[in-house]
Amino acid sequence: MPVNTRFCAQCGGPVTTQEVGDRPRDVCSVCGTVFYRNPLPVAAAVVLNDRREVLLVKRRQEPHRGMWCLPIGFAELGETIAQAAGRELKEEAGIDGQVVRLLDTDSHYSDHYGDLLIVTFEMTKLGGLERPGDDAEAVAYFPLDAHPPLAFSSNDKALACCVRVHQDEWAIQDSFQQLETPSAQALLSDALVTLIRDQAAEVTRAWLADVRSNPSTPSYPGLDAAVLHDRGFTALSQFGRWLRGNEAEDEVRAFYRALGVERRADGIAFHEVVSSLSLLRKHVWLHACRRDVWSTLLDVYRVLELNRRIALFFDKALYDAARGYESCPPPDASPHPS
Repeated sequence: MPVNTRFCAQCGGPVTTQEVGDRPRDVCSVCGTVFYRNPLPVAAAVVLNDRREVLLVKRRQEPHRGMWCLPIGFAELGETIAQAAGRELKEEAGIDGQVVRLLDTDSHYSDHYGDLLIVTFEMTKLGGLERPGDDAEAVAYFPLDAHPPLAFSSNDKALACCVRVHQDEWAIQDSFQQLETPSAQALLSDALVTLIRDQAAEVTRAWLADVRSNPSTPSYPGLDAAVLHDRGFTALSQFGRWLRGNEAEDEVRAFYRALGVERRADGIAFHEVVSSLSLLRKHVWLHACRRDVWSTLLDVYRVLELNRRIALFFDKALYDAARGYESCPPPDASPHPS
């Protein structure tokens, strides 16, 4: 329990309660010294490992003996609040740390100590070995979403702040890992892929107008516009499914090889086929970029991730179109003599 001041530290006179400013305060009745009572400063540390688990210590002392909490303790004279967090981390958990950022500040009333001001830093491990100190029974890492109940509400608040701080970074890391090692889990750019699918008609109209007027595709105005539209719309409406799963690879291969065969039969030079696919890729990309997707780092990554996926997809599409184009003779080719 906090102790009330009874005698003046300056002159030894009795201390009474008087109204000073806007609240009652302890004041020496002899020399008039005012004793301001301020919150005690407390420092806490959040340390995460490579698996995004948080380091907790099990309390050996009251209050909340036997419960888990962040490495935490009172700041002492002659040290900054950040240094206090590092010292408590070393004393309670056995490791050295460096401050990464200030995570949270919180006010708390303790029956043991009175008003506290709790300052929590995220820290990175520099060295040492995780082991319980004098004030801890145990030390361990726990998942951020599956840790035991914590002794102090300020610890829960600080961990929630930590998750928010890292949310975009971790989402990018997870999506990049899925991009490198495909699985059933969603990618960040899937939202843009869905957008392209849902807006397939709009993207197709833009591509059709471009491919029928672009100097790189001079033969395309002579092709049936409805057939061209259907081809482009089919490609875009199926784009998301084709982009996501290996189960669609055979379907994609068949679609673009058939496209190559058709264009060879139409007498279209293959460089125009290449250009038409490039124009389709351009309009997919432009459509995604027009949707105000550059406001945050996460948005930038989402668009760049989509660009990479589009590039890989159209490289395969171009290859299969080439194989289909080469699989049949040109329209005016004479049969070989038997």
